[in-house]
Amino acid sequence: MVQKAKILLVDDRPENLLALEVILSALDQTLVRASSGEEALKALLTDDFAVILLDVQMPGMDGFETAAHIKRRERTRDIPIIFLTAINHGPHHTFRGYAAGAVDYISKPFDPWVLRAKVSVFVELYMKNCQLREQAALLRLQLEGGGKAAAGEAKEPAGLLAELSARLAAVEEQAEALSKQLDDESADAAAVATAAHLERKLTGLRRALDALEPGTGSSPSVPSQN
Repeated sequence: MVQKAKILLVDDRPENLLALEVILSALDQTLVRASSGEEALKALLTDDFAVILLDVQMPGMDGFETAAHIKRRERTRDIPIIFLTAINHGPHHTFRGYAAGAVDYISKPFDPWVLRAKVSVFVELYMKNCQLREQAALLRLQLEGGGKAAAGEAKEPAGLLAELSARLAAVEEQAEALSKQLDDESADAAAVATAAHLERKLTGLRRALDALEPGTGSSPSVPSQN
């Protein structure tokens, strides 16, 4: 069973959090509430999130300050942030949002379908990255464990390589379909860049796996997942 992605919803108003939950419930992912910037940072200490929806205007630590803390932490700096705001002070205000590390800046009231579509892209990218990490872990097991499966049962190297190749092929196919979807929908530049980064990592992993085929005589290193 595929594990669900977590989406962090940050807003000081309960009615706004409820509205976001209603809009995003169709994605069938895990929605986590935070009613303040401090509460959001606490949630980010223990859980991994696919994307953060962050309200700009909050008492105490506002959205800009919260985003700055998120981007300073190595664990959370790469999590996409979508700013939500009920005010529009013009280009300077929007620029401040992007400068704080946001991948998008949406003014309320927003189109629920558009918001759901934007969030779904980052959820898909997150899931593909999780799958890629799993394939890299299996490849490391082959390189370091002498062909033993993750459960500790002996398995022929050729059989493990075939299994790895099949799993990687499935991820490659899904990543290619996602990239085509992003091109067709003229998606955000940040989402397109993230998809391209994912494809580069897949290419590196495929090369490492191909180098393990009998007769290559090489011992490749597993590509970094950063």
